Amino acid sequence: MPRKKTEPKRESEPIIQAILKGMLDKKAKDPVVLDFSNLNHAVCDAFVICHGTSRTQLEAIADAVIVEVKKESGDAPWHREGFENAEWILIDYVSVVVHIFQDSRRNFYNLEQLWGDARVKRIESP
Repeated sequence: MPRKKTEPKRESEPIIQAILKGMLDKKAKDPVVLDFSNLNHAVCDAFVICHGTSRTQLEAIADAVIVEVKKESGDAPWHREGFENAEWILIDYVSVVVHIFQDSRRNFYNLEQLWGDARVKRIESP
């Protein structure tokens, strides 16, 4: 039976939760989930976005995300980039794409605004 447009793909939720755990463990700033499950022809189910305050923190967040997703789902990233400059690190799990920014880069690219049709879920830090 085909999935309804408004019904999120259930297989993405454990990956999203593992990503958020990795982010929050490393004190990521302003984590957000952009849910694309209600959009036709979306490239993935969700973007998970956050920012950090230093190159070291960005690398730590990215490493924690990769470890948590592997631990929880067994999945390794399909693609990853941005580790060289650590201004915008992208980790692609196909159904979910992780964006970890330096604060200034997040404001400049403003993905939340660019993908304004997505449902936005802001995550409260503990």
